[in-house]
Amino acid sequence: MEKGEIFGYLGPNGAGKTTTLRILLGLLSAASGSATVLGADLAKDDATRSRVGVLMENNGLYDQLTARENLVYYARLYEVSRPLDRVTELLEFVGLTGREKDLVGNFSTGMKRKLGIARALLHRPEILFLDEPTSGLDPEAQHMVRELILRLSQAESMTVFLNSHNLDEVQRTCSRVAILHQGRIRALDSVRHLTSAGRKTGFSVTLADPGQAGKAMDILSSLEGIDEVARNENVLGIMLVSVPPHEIVAALVGNGILVEEARIQKRSLEEIYLDVMRQAEGGVA
Repeated sequence: MEKGEIFGYLGPNGAGKTTTLRILLGLLSAASGSATVLGADLAKDDATRSRVGVLMENNGLYDQLTARENLVYYARLYEVSRPLDRVTELLEFVGLTGREKDLVGNFSTGMKRKLGIARALLHRPEILFLDEPTSGLDPEAQHMVRELILRLSQAESMTVFLNSHNLDEVQRTCSRVAILHQGRIRALDSVRHLTSAGRKTGFSVTLADPGQAGKAMDILSSLEGIDEVARNENVLGIMLVSVPPHEIVAALVGNGILVEEARIQKRSLEEIYLDVMRQAEGGVA
């Protein structure tokens, strides 16, 4: 992982995501091999472990304490200098200013998650490990947590390891992902490369004049390097094999076709993920 990146660790339930996370954190021993974080084995190196923040599915909060009391308690455990100042700073960062005196037991699930993130950040870790941070949250709370994660990477240059099966969340936040299936990593690459890679490129052209669609279809069918052309009113969907998209536009415009919009259609992370799962289940490594 690169410093400051958000790394997504994807896979279905039971794939081994949480097990991997616990091995990295030194909470479980690996049957074979080794795992290091910041160059150290966290099961043995207390100094390095203090440089890591963790938020598992349980927020680790006490319902009978207020938001401020929870953070102050943990700040003292972590021996944070000037704990009250740090707690005030984090309450503001996660958007809980004004609720610091409220009992956590009265908080919504989303508010507890935000406070859990604040707890994990108290000691200013270099790497933050998050296990399903938006699990069980409503869409509004998911958005708030996602924005917090992006701010950590962009404003704080913090490295984030995001363990999730929420594909939309990962595509919106992560720069690089690994896809896990039955304990094996089946794909590892940047989100941008994964969603743009492939033998064929999807390309759509919107015509300004629907009446020219027939002529446009004839022009495209005469070109080499095109696998398929489909029409939906004034929009032409094209699968490109060996021809650059700009040559398609040039051929149409050069023959008097009025093009309103041209767009490359990238594959979604969901499509990539499902392809990887199908290949893995079919025995393709």
